[in-house]
Amino acid sequence: MRSISLLLAAGAALALALPARSAEIRTNPRAVVELFTSQGCSSCPKADAMFNELSRQSDVVALAWHVDYWDYIGWPDTFGAKANSDRQRAYAEGWGSGRIYTPQVVVNGTTGLVGSRDKEVRGAVSSAALALPVAVEISGDMVHVSIGPKADGAAAMVWLVTFKDHAEVVIERGENAGKTFDYRQIVTGTQMLGMWDPATGTELKLPLSALSQAGSNGAAIMVQSETDGFPGPILGAASIQL
Repeated sequence: MRSISLLLAAGAALALALPARSAEIRTNPRAVVELFTSQGCSSCPKADAMFNELSRQSDVVALAWHVDYWDYIGWPDTFGAKANSDRQRAYAEGWGSGRIYTPQVVVNGTTGLVGSRDKEVRGAVSSAALALPVAVEISGDMVHVSIGPKADGAAAMVWLVTFKDHAEVVIERGENAGKTFDYRQIVTGTQMLGMWDPATGTELKLPLSALSQAGSNGAAIMVQSETDGFPGPILGAASIQL
């Protein structure tokens, strides 16, 4: 896990020349929608399709965490990672459950739902709200993040979650063999940027190049609390897609 200072150093050392481009910035969404999915899961395509629709909503920050625990059944997920499975397990343990499954949707870090239940997921998203504003702007080759104070808040961590916005994958083996799927908002990595101080707010800077590493072309910034070391409610978020 790297701190913001190391991110800055890495960005300077790499000196990546990013071409001029427009960026889509989403601030103050109503919901962060996390989908735990697998290319090897026959019940996941319906949830993936719904997630793709939700990812286009301007009031949603969508993140697809591809897990690795179904790889053994014949098709290793091309985006699967143990860290993604560990995040899902941490949610489950924090809620007092040892059960994980795919597809699962988590809304704002508090509500876990069967990802293929369209009506329930959309209902949870439509009634969700994030109270903490997170402002993001690009200035030259830097990203500026501003998180305001909140009188009744408690300290929380600020995370950078990088993602690849789109990929088409042909599944050659396993339960979905012979099918081609369109995946969106695919998580490629996570880094803790620092802590949010509810008394004073928090200002952060990071190099724009940090968003375009490991095949990613965007990132979400999330302010998320912890409960006994497990991920808790998401308080605020924003996203940038290059």
